[in-house]
Amino acid sequence: MARKSSKKTKPVKNPKPSSKAALNRMKAAKPRDTAPEKALRSELHKRGLRYRVDVRPIQELNRRADIVFRSANVAIFVDGCFWHGCPKHGTQAKANAEFWKNKIRQNQIRDEDTSKQLKKAGWRVIRVWEHENPEKASERIYNIVAKSRR
Repeated sequence: MARKSSKKTKPVKNPKPSSKAALNRMKAAKPRDTAPEKALRSELHKRGLRYRVDVRPIQELNRRADIVFRSANVAIFVDGCFWHGCPKHGTQAKANAEFWKNKIRQNQIRDEDTSKQLKKAGWRVIRVWEHENPEKASERIYNIVAKSRR
């Protein structure tokens, strides 16, 4: 069961999209198999690593990791700059600003909780921003997975 964070944000009802274009952008946002995920998976595969995609690292926790190395207990999350509030590239929506501010904060709180629970269960959690170079990120992941398997 997920622990509640003391950093609560006030839930905001889903607002109406500010425009047809905004609605189309939100509909086009994929929950998995994004371009950054595919690029990272491709680099990991080139390095000879095999993994599971979009699975729960531990069944008791209703959270899915983007890439999972079960034998090494390593879970990878590829976080989108907008959706997870990247300090470098995160932007603030102008329309429905309060809703999006709370939504992104809730995502960050959930991310922190997920990492904490997985670490407590003996997993290594690696978070990769969507803007990171996939070759460099895959090298970092490769080294961690190889070390974990020894």
